[in-house]
Amino acid sequence: MTISQNSSAALWSIIDQKAPAFIDLSDRVWGMPETCYMEEASVAEHVAMLKEQGFRITEQVAGIPTAVMGEAGEGGPVIAFLGEYDALSGLSQEAGVAEHRPVQAGGNGHGCGHNLLGSAALLAASALKDWLKEKGLPGRVRYYGCPAEEGGAAKAFMVREGAFDGVDIAISWHPSSFAAVQRSTSLANSRVDFTFRGRAAHAGANPELGRSALDAAELMSVGVNYMREHMPSDCRVHAAILDAGGISPNVVQAYSKVRYLIRAPELDAMRTLVARVHRIAEGAALMTETKVESQVISAVSNVITNGPLMDVMQQAWEELGPPPFDDADRAFAEEIRSTLTPDEISAPWRTEQLPERNVPLADFIIPAHDRTPITTGSTDVGDVSWVVPTVQADGPTCAIGTPFHTWQLVAQGKSKMAHKGMVATAKVMAATGRAAIESEHLREAALQDLVKRRKGKPYESPLPADAQPPIKEMGGRK
Repeated sequence: MTISQNSSAALWSIIDQKAPAFIDLSDRVWGMPETCYMEEASVAEHVAMLKEQGFRITEQVAGIPTAVMGEAGEGGPVIAFLGEYDALSGLSQEAGVAEHRPVQAGGNGHGCGHNLLGSAALLAASALKDWLKEKGLPGRVRYYGCPAEEGGAAKAFMVREGAFDGVDIAISWHPSSFAAVQRSTSLANSRVDFTFRGRAAHAGANPELGRSALDAAELMSVGVNYMREHMPSDCRVHAAILDAGGISPNVVQAYSKVRYLIRAPELDAMRTLVARVHRIAEGAALMTETKVESQVISAVSNVITNGPLMDVMQQAWEELGPPPFDDADRAFAEEIRSTLTPDEISAPWRTEQLPERNVPLADFIIPAHDRTPITTGSTDVGDVSWVVPTVQADGPTCAIGTPFHTWQLVAQGKSKMAHKGMVATAKVMAATGRAAIESEHLREAALQDLVKRRKGKPYESPLPADAQPPIKEMGGRK
């Protein structure tokens, strides 16, 4: 399957005309740094843009207050663009400055560029919708506004509720240092809260009467640390104490709560590791004569890549070329890089197995390759990729070497270079979607590739049947 250059030029012209409004959308969302399941103002901005662009709108998708879907067109194949708009806690930062300067002490910020992610996905969807209408072709374009990617697993809940039923192709992207097609898989993960309940007592007068829930949480941590030597090296386990049981050391803590994030390259391995962590929690409760309860907060599947779609997206990148960065963009990127360590600047080159060059912004497209690395991160796009052939781009929106989930990334979120990378990636996504609409052969090849990569395994949600979106746990309103 090849992309017609004439068709791409017409589609990209539509994007250029629409781009200013969507750049403004990304800047507005940057100014609304809402964390997962709290994105009420951000989703309102996306709903307003969907209405302005003429989409039919479904709000509260899968019962999630901050999830939305817009659809346009009639008949034909269904092409979905996946957007996000959630921020991260503790990353408040003034835009456009290369020094740590929080706007609000302890506030949140878009440390993963999701203000750009959702805006570009919606720009691509809107442009493809207009192109279809101009050509008089059948086909439906959907934009999914997906909240809570950062730990909330909204897409996993949306998949479980059938929100992506009937979709032929799903397209997404992520801000990055480079322009590329995402060829890596990701780790499946499960986020589980363990609550220990003991018995309070006077720690000085009658400690023998107490049963410490904090001791249980600490012993669980010790057990998990010992387990690390005996689990696969490509798995990960992280923890955070949510409630240590109070601030009075002379009271035996009768309550404690700890959250574990458990990751593995595939769902089966993740489930095995989750079971081991549960047994460690039970052992800690046994040792301390406390009781333990568990609750799955979220869980996501590993990403399944798609060869035919990656080939088409690669062609789109190579036809388009890198964003038109100028000297002012490069100067700001160098300012940001002056705050980074040499190891941070080298990291993305090592990850992509590329020879390092002393350039502040990507002036090239990463060539196609056959490597399928497993990233150590996770994303709820993985669940979509198990039920719909899915492809993702990397779009260059920041100085090469910028660590994500940092103030440096937030500082670049409204910059001209971020806008240029966002618009360029929207063009690549739209061109990929157009190719899928025009070619039944591509759609069929993509579906067969998904079937092959699933290795005969049906999709099974990593979420327990009774798990609900953790809106209250994450701070949102229900």
